[in-house]
Amino acid sequence: MRRVLASITLLMACTGALHAQGKGIRLWNLTTATISGFQLSPVGKNEWGPDQTSNDKDKEVDHDERLRITGVEPGRYDAKVSYRDARQCIVRNLEIKADAVFSIADKDLEDCKK
Repeated sequence: MRRVLASITLLMACTGALHAQGKGIRLWNLTTATISGFQLSPVGKNEWGPDQTSNDKDKEVDHDERLRITGVEPGRYDAKVSYRDARQCIVRNLEIKADAVFSIADKDLEDCKK
């Protein structure tokens, strides 16, 4: 009986820890194209982090798809967004919150270059 109670207690503790972790930070692609690269930098620094599309199974983020963002603390960031046609755009001053979804849309894209 003690083993059963100990097992139940351990299971409940593990379940609670997983629930507390939440879903993490996620990007919601509301642009009209598939994103092939996505990097973040603290606002105004141009210190681009790793390509977050590597977190996706097909390494791209389709329209209306969400992408899990890793290794990033909540705060304000600029984003470099790359597309299949070699176009790169910047999204400035994104607010990223813990365990929340942030989105980008075509209207957010600036400084697009091929």
